[in-house]
Amino acid sequence: MMNVLVIGSGGREHALAWKLAASPRVERVFIAPGNGGTSLVGENVPIPATDIPALARFAREQKIGLTVVGPDDCLAAGLADFFLDDGLPVFGVSRAAAQLEASKSFAKDFMRRHNIPTANARVFEDCANALAWSQAASYPLVVKADGLALGKGVVIAQTPEEAGTAIRRCMEERAFGEAGARILLEEHLTGRECSIHAIVDGSGYLAFPDARDHKRALEGDQGPNTGGMGTNSPSGFVDEALWERIRAEILDRFVTGLRAEGLVFRGLLFPGLMLTTDGPKVLEFNCRFGDPETQSLMRRLDSDLLELLEAATQDRVATQTPKWSADAACCVILASKGYPGPCQTGFAISGLERASASPTAQIFHAGTKTAHGETVTAGGRVLGVTATGASLEEARARAYAAAGQIRFDGKQFRSDIGAS
Repeated sequence: MMNVLVIGSGGREHALAWKLAASPRVERVFIAPGNGGTSLVGENVPIPATDIPALARFAREQKIGLTVVGPDDCLAAGLADFFLDDGLPVFGVSRAAAQLEASKSFAKDFMRRHNIPTANARVFEDCANALAWSQAASYPLVVKADGLALGKGVVIAQTPEEAGTAIRRCMEERAFGEAGARILLEEHLTGRECSIHAIVDGSGYLAFPDARDHKRALEGDQGPNTGGMGTNSPSGFVDEALWERIRAEILDRFVTGLRAEGLVFRGLLFPGLMLTTDGPKVLEFNCRFGDPETQSLMRRLDSDLLELLEAATQDRVATQTPKWSADAACCVILASKGYPGPCQTGFAISGLERASASPTAQIFHAGTKTAHGETVTAGGRVLGVTATGASLEEARARAYAAAGQIRFDGKQFRSDIGAS
C-alpha cells in the first residue's frame, strides 16, 4: 500500500485525487493545499503549492510513495528536480523541460528544430517594435504573452487597434507580470481545436483519448479566453487517420526532439491542437494535465491511474495498456460572475448532494472552500459538473441536469459545452 500526494487546488487536482483514491494500492491521498471538495477523497494539507521545501519535508515525513504535480508554475520553479534530488518519486517534468510551457518562444524554437507543425510567429521584447510590426500584419492576429498567464494571456485581435491594446496590456501595463515582458505575434489558425494528452517518459509515450476544451467565456465561442469553461471527450473531430497524423507529426517528433536535446520529461504532455485543412498544428505545449480536460478524461479511464503514473517515473510506459470506457464524458464548468475577470466570492453553494445523486454524475471542486460548515465559492471556476453517457448527447444532458441542481449567487456557465 502507498501514500500519494497531489499538489494543487483546482478541479484537475480533485479529479486526479478522486481517481488515485480508487486504486487498490493507495492507502492515503493527501492534497496540498486542496479545496472544499478534495477533502471528500483525501486529506487536505495546508501547504501552498509553491512552497517546494515544505512539500518535500511533508513527503518525507508521510513516506509518500508518489507525488503528482498539478500546476504549471510548480514545475517551472523546479519542483520535480528538487524532489528527485531528495530521493522522492514524483510525476512531473524537470524545470528544463517545463520551459516548453513556461516560454512560448522556447516551445516555438523547439518545434521549428524538430519539424513539428505550428503557426508562424514573431517574438518581441520591445513594445515599440511589436506595435510597429503589428500595423502591417495580416489579421486576425494572435497576441500571446510568452510566459505562464493562467490560460488568459492570449488575445485574438481582429484589427491593429485591438492588437495594440493587447500588446500594451502585456508589455507596458504588465497585466500578466513578467509573463508579458516578451510576447509572440502569431499567425491565426482556423479549424477545430482539440486537446491531446500523453504520458511521456524516457522510453516513449502513452496517448490518452482526445478531448475538446471550450476556452471562450461566452456561448458560441465568444468573449475573452478563460482557463476553460468545459470539456468533452472524445472531441468528435478525430478519426483514426487523423490520430495517425497526430502521432507521426507531433507526438513521435516531440519525443525524438526530447532525446536529441537531452530534456528529461517524465510527466504529462498536453498539446493544444488546431485541426486545420493542412493537418494538425500545435497551438501550445502544456507540460501537465489539462484543466478542465482531466475532469472528463478521468471519468473515462477504467485502469488504475497510479499504475500509469508510476510507470512513467520508472521509464516503462511502453509496458502499460490502459483501458478506456467507450462512453463519452462531458464536463460543464460553473463559474463565478465576472470570470475570467475579478469575481466576488464567499457565496454558499447548495444542491451538491442532489447533483451527485446520479451514478453517472461526479462533481469536481475547483474554487471552493469550507467556511462555518458550508461549502462556499472561493474562485473564478467553482465546480466542474461531469457526467458520462453512451453518446455525447446523453453525457451532455446528464451533465446539464446535474448542473441545474446546483445554486450559488452569480453562477454562470455556458449551455453549449459539447455541442457541435
